[in-house]
Amino acid sequence: MLAEYRDEIHDLKIQNAHFAKIFEKHNELDQKATDADEGRLHLSGVEIETIKKEKLLLKDEALKMILEYRKSKKA
Repeated sequence: MLAEYRDEIHDLKIQNAHFAKIFEKHNELDQKATDADEGRLHLSGVEIETIKKEKLLLKDEALKMILEYRKSKKA
């Protein structure tokens, strides 16, 4: 997730417990979605859609925190 912000993600995971939790939850949901798509986990279409929506919300929240962190480093 958001590989172009690798350095910022590393820093935030160390400095911000909330960010670390968001990042971890996103990765868990990503793995679940992958497992479902590849047939290793049986979920309904609604469950997969819910997982993907939650992933997107977490990604948006993480990106917002990353951009705020970058802005604060430039100030």
